[in-house]
Amino acid sequence: MKRIKKFVIEDYLTQSGYKLDLTIQYRTYGVLSSDRSNAVLIPSFYGGNDTDVQYLFASGRVLDPEKHFIIAVNMFGNGCSTSPSNINNEYAGAAFPTITIYDNVICQQRLITREFKIPKLRLITGFSLGAAQAMQWGALFPEMVNALLPICGAAKVAPHNKVFIESAIQVLKQIPDFYQGKYTSPPVDAIGAFGHVYAAWLFSQDFFAQRIYTSLGMSSPEDVVQFTKKYFQKSDANDLIAMANAWTAFDISKNIKFKGDFNKALNAITAKTIIMPCDTDLYFRVSDNAQEVLAMPDASLRPLRSDWGHAAGFGMNADDNDTIDKAIEELLAQKL
Repeated sequence: MKRIKKFVIEDYLTQSGYKLDLTIQYRTYGVLSSDRSNAVLIPSFYGGNDTDVQYLFASGRVLDPEKHFIIAVNMFGNGCSTSPSNINNEYAGAAFPTITIYDNVICQQRLITREFKIPKLRLITGFSLGAAQAMQWGALFPEMVNALLPICGAAKVAPHNKVFIESAIQVLKQIPDFYQGKYTSPPVDAIGAFGHVYAAWLFSQDFFAQRIYTSLGMSSPEDVVQFTKKYFQKSDANDLIAMANAWTAFDISKNIKFKGDFNKALNAITAKTIIMPCDTDLYFRVSDNAQEVLAMPDASLRPLRSDWGHAAGFGMNADDNDTIDKAIEELLAQKL
């Protein structure tokens, strides 16, 4: 395992109006070329960390640490970078302020330019909220992004998507051991209830109807529920809420640069872009991405044909991974 690294941003003023000292934790794989032209950024996704994105690269894969300098960065609120569970001041726990996707990308840009002096990233790719960060990067810093591959994500949260994640969080908050976020030991029941709700959304209806879960060694829908419950137990409950707050507030145009003009923000993304939703995703939907592509100068829509739902972008299915690899190969071939 590569050593975790830290980058500190002092006195950062968040979009929500709080001045904080923030720490980004990240890992790097490979060697940065002398001309700094082989850098690839992969932001983490909801409930995940930098190690969870490793399914996107490996020796011998299209995205190869032997050829590329890969920066796997943790979003704020995920328990690695500054989060409710690790901040040691009055903003710890339930008092943690919202740190938006915009805030994440502004701080990541400082990491890329100040720590590595990279003028332009060859590729930014990410899954789910990692895709959201990729889209925000493309809009805010088009001159620094050569290519984008957002996987199972969007440029803003859709109304139904927002209702989904808010519903799951409300279930978590109603369980007694959550104690209004002031728990002194992990609220296992609350996180378990959250994971139970999530199971129905992470995978598609056909994933259950066709018993695709058996390919993962599971024998029943109840096993799928246990899988998601166990997965989220690695997260702190207030961290899950912090990441959900970033999720529900997300819109690449909600910032001082674009002032809410969504089409203007999309039009600012000049990087060669392949937007890759899954055709059975229940909350990041193809139809939303189809509308986004219309306003982007150099973007194409390439839906994953998969019965895995949102999890098609999660590295669990070899066929979906192969499709993603082909898109990465196409984008890495773009002239820098």
